[in-house]
Amino acid sequence: MPVLDLTPDALLTTTRAVRKRLDFDAPVPDELVRECVAAALQAPSGSNEITMRFVVVRDAAMRKAIGEVYARCWDIYVNLPIAARNLKRDTPELQAQQDRVADSATYLSQHMGEAPVLVIGCTASGRVDNQPAVSTVSMLANIMPAMWNFMLAARARGLGTSWTTIHLMMEQQVAEITGIPFDSVQQACLTPLAFTKGTDFRPALRPEPDRVIHWDTWSS
Repeated sequence: MPVLDLTPDALLTTTRAVRKRLDFDAPVPDELVRECVAAALQAPSGSNEITMRFVVVRDAAMRKAIGEVYARCWDIYVNLPIAARNLKRDTPELQAQQDRVADSATYLSQHMGEAPVLVIGCTASGRVDNQPAVSTVSMLANIMPAMWNFMLAARARGLGTSWTTIHLMMEQQVAEITGIPFDSVQQACLTPLAFTKGTDFRPALRPEPDRVIHWDTWSS
């Protein structure tokens, strides 16, 4: 399949979390998944160690089971105080955007298992539980950029993704569904993978760079 005609900046600024515009009925060829993983493997990797792993779930029963776990986790999350804080924004424009995000995230929680493919990004370098910050960051430093490369490659091929971590509330249950060795392999994120309904995605509303840049020192 030819890739979309996107400039590098367009690819970087329009790779959105896609939820309501996922086409659950169109199958995703294995070869496209392989191409996305090939791109993922070109991401930065600490010490050139290839610790990233991709569990690609195509089986309908397994996808349904993961979707049910994800929905239970979402129900827990939305009732936590952190959820209310995450949904609050300072201006009407930003609040409207955040409300749309919340609505689409709820939609995905109800339909995750319907995506034709689910991809779980993992690291085979061990678990990060109770590790010092330097160890946690180092252990996840391969799979995180690799998954972003995967999502960029997917976008270029007309596929949609959505980075989620809510399922990690019940990570062991997902490990049991998929056979991931829970004691030695850390899951980092879960994404649906499906063709998108249309490919016309726009940049999100974001602050100006100078609002988040600290020149030389944090106080600048």
